[in-house]
Amino acid sequence: MRNVIRLDGVHHDEWTLSRDEEQLPDARPAIVPLALWQAADDRSELAPWLPSDTVMDTRLLDALKTTHLIAIDFPAFTDGRGYTLARLLRERAGYTDEICAIGDVLVDQLYYMRRCGFDSFDLREDQDPQDAMRAFESFTVHYQTGTDQHEALFERRLRERQLNA
Repeated sequence: MRNVIRLDGVHHDEWTLSRDEEQLPDARPAIVPLALWQAADDRSELAPWLPSDTVMDTRLLDALKTTHLIAIDFPAFTDGRGYTLARLLRERAGYTDEICAIGDVLVDQLYYMRRCGFDSFDLREDQDPQDAMRAFESFTVHYQTGTDQHEALFERRLRERQLNA
């Protein structure tokens, strides 16, 4: 059983993460490579993990709307394509269920991942879960827009000035 960070704390997660790209694992529920998920006849206890180079076309976005969990893989700390995938799922597809970051996930990334639409995080083994929880409080004001704040800081301040004028 994996420990997963969610916005409300550290949780023991029942989902098995499978990196095997050839066959489905026996254990269920399981997070499996996208290609295996797409080929599965019964997806009821399966969730896909997307590689960072996934092309999000309309057909894939529609298929992903049917699952309650999508994991996005970060093969390296320096690979930021997963942030874009999460934003596309939230903003273009209107996906409202769980998006989990997996792979080379560090505490330093969590604040920004949350702003892009992630709501659970499978940390790299050398990362401290308590540090992860504190990472969500790193900043109290957001300058840029995100999936959690649709107005930029200057827009919010302008609106406040207009209301107080």
